[in-house]
Amino acid sequence: MLGSMKQARAFLNPVVAATLTFASLCLGPAVFPLPAQAQEADVELLLDQLADPSQDRWMRIERQILNAWGQSGSASVDYLFQRGEAALQAGQAAEAIDQFSAVLDYAPDFAEAWNGRATAYFLANRIGQSLADIEQVLRLNPRHFGALAGLGIILEQLERPEEALEAYRASLAIHPHQQQVIDSVRRLELASAGQSL
Repeated sequence: MLGSMKQARAFLNPVVAATLTFASLCLGPAVFPLPAQAQEADVELLLDQLADPSQDRWMRIERQILNAWGQSGSASVDYLFQRGEAALQAGQAAEAIDQFSAVLDYAPDFAEAWNGRATAYFLANRIGQSLADIEQVLRLNPRHFGALAGLGIILEQLERPEEALEAYRASLAIHPHQQQVIDSVRRLELASAGQSL
């Protein structure tokens, strides 16, 4: 193996060298995409590890899962998706909705774009559309713990606590380390116990 990235670039064509440079800046060691089936198998394994309540590396595993879910397999779709994510983080719900809608025009099976738009709709107080998009997320990715948690939040707002509790518990069965969801379950269970007294 060549001793440094600089030596490697001297022997590789410029396109490959640029790819290696980009990968080293963004990801550390060069990482090349896996075939879709291999990525799905890896995510399933990661989800199984995440479901262990005693897992002490859960934050790293969660990050790996979210990174995998955020990859559509198309550079142009990923670019639009990242613009939607940036708008969402900036609190620009309308812009995020537009970006995620554009993604879904090109990649209607990209569950994470449905999830992003569901979040943007929620922030824009368009609850019905948010629920419809969450349904699409869960159809495409039934183990999407974030969508299940979001469903719980919406059901709670709609004053449907039993259904919200069910959604939260389903989310925790997949990802038992979500403190906000744990707190929501406790709160709803206490409220339920208070009502039954």
